[in-house]
Amino acid sequence: MNNLADVIEQWILRQISHHQDEIIILRRNEMADMLNCAPSQISYVLSTRFTIDRGFIVESRRGSGGFVRIARIPAQEIVYQDAAGRINGQMSLEDIKALVTRLRNHNLITSREAALVYKCMALLHEKCSPQERVPLLQSLLMTLASPNE
Repeated sequence: MNNLADVIEQWILRQISHHQDEIIILRRNEMADMLNCAPSQISYVLSTRFTIDRGFIVESRRGSGGFVRIARIPAQEIVYQDAAGRINGQMSLEDIKALVTRLRNHNLITSREAALVYKCMALLHEKCSPQERVPLLQSLLMTLASPNE
């Protein structure tokens, strides 16, 4: 027999899978009634199993008009945000190369993109101050994260 937290998690995941945009809006009290549990148990599952680290964003509003909005974040976007967040003025060129290699090894960029990114980063590392370089490198990575239009 599954524990209640597992049942709640599976129910929410099924709801998300039924929506093409992978975003659902629920009412905590209605969910609790449907799953025969307390609203606090729903809150516990949301705060422990639907985290950013696990690829979800949860927005919650309490009160009579309250709701819970749960959205699945594409894994690729999380990896790019993490990589962009790691860039700082203290990074050596070798650190930057390791970051680009990690993206390439996880098939998030092609070999050609990796070569171009590395060349751009090497040039920026040589020609720009850390204060100028960091936002440019972060912007470059987030541009790669954007789907092709």
